[in-house]
Amino acid sequence: MNEPTHSESTLPGPQGFTGLTLALTLVAGLAVGAAAIWLLRGGSSALVVAEDNHKADAPEGIVEITEAAQKNASLQVVRADTQVLPAVIDVTGLVAPVESRVAHIRPLARGLIETVSVSLGARVLEGQPLVVYDNIALGELIGQYLSEVAVLGQAETDREVKQKALERSQELIKLEAIAQQQFEQRRAEFRNAEATVASQKARISMVEEQIHRFGLSDTDLANLSPEEGKSGHRIASHNVLRAPFAGIITKYDVAAGEVVEPERELFTITDMSTVWIQADVYEKDLGRVRAGVDAAIKADAYADRPFTGRLTYVSDVIDPATRTAKVRCVVANPDGALKLDMFVKVAIPTNDRRSAVVVPVAAVQTVDQQRIVFVRQSATRFERRIVQIGKTAGDLVEVTSGVKAGEVVVGAGSFYLKTALLRERIGGEQ
Repeated sequence: MNEPTHSESTLPGPQGFTGLTLALTLVAGLAVGAAAIWLLRGGSSALVVAEDNHKADAPEGIVEITEAAQKNASLQVVRADTQVLPAVIDVTGLVAPVESRVAHIRPLARGLIETVSVSLGARVLEGQPLVVYDNIALGELIGQYLSEVAVLGQAETDREVKQKALERSQELIKLEAIAQQQFEQRRAEFRNAEATVASQKARISMVEEQIHRFGLSDTDLANLSPEEGKSGHRIASHNVLRAPFAGIITKYDVAAGEVVEPERELFTITDMSTVWIQADVYEKDLGRVRAGVDAAIKADAYADRPFTGRLTYVSDVIDPATRTAKVRCVVANPDGALKLDMFVKVAIPTNDRRSAVVVPVAAVQTVDQQRIVFVRQSATRFERRIVQIGKTAGDLVEVTSGVKAGEVVVGAGSFYLKTALLRERIGGEQ
């Protein structure tokens, strides 16, 4: 009868002992390797764990900033205050040009366009050349002027001859060498010559006035003479149309080589440094609106940029279809941010008053399409608060929720905290 056999794995023989030893050695090696890696990294793993634990201690949306960093960033804190603000009427408006600052440039007379110096949308300065054209009417007037000047020269020569003849007659009449009738005839001839010279000067003055209307000065006329002939004529008949003030070319209808008439508008120049906001106010609200107040204006294209306009005009006419009246705000637009026909929102203050919690406009930042402010919790800790904002009054903005009166918020320098908040968020996602 055979002896029962046993699996080698159940025996505590040398082979089984070697496997156990190998396993223990591997575990120990891993531990030593981990320790070595930790040492090579200078204990960074422990620091990361400690940093993560530190972040876990601080609620999300809290920013820690040392007092020295706050000073370097010029942080300023203010207390949210309750103020009495005027109630406002919210209307929509349209950006329009100031009518007195729109120039419609037309040629002074029929002419041939030679050179065009600007293009549509170009910004021009006051006095800048726009187009050069050969003014046909001016050329004809210059030709007439030169002809009249030549006739004047002849008349003056004839007057000098008549004057000398009269002077000789005066000497002869004293000697009784000529008859009185002949003397009187010489005197009449001289007076007629004088009248002819005066009449010719008047004709020249009339032509000069017409030429001055085309922009030529007395100096320009003095440089012309009949001897210059056609060359002087051709040079002087070229007119330059210039910009009457600085602005933008908002209409363009001209090309070199075209013959244009004075009725044709070649350019429209609009001064956009100041614009009008035209808005409609319902008839029922007109009693609460008055000229002379500052209205808050916002454009969708500039969500974080408020504009201020002075309400200068309330129409006396009601639109029978909409039962609204036009109101006009004048807005400074030095950088041209507001474009013609752009839609804007207008908040017009009224005589009514209401109490509201306000903070500086500089305190409000935008993160994830939400408006936030930073509320101070301690000397170095600031809490992000999501807020709802209302109307803007100067450099203050109404906070309808998220901040209570008396809480201390960061005003100037809040963008620095926003940057720190976003930097921490990016670090946490890595």
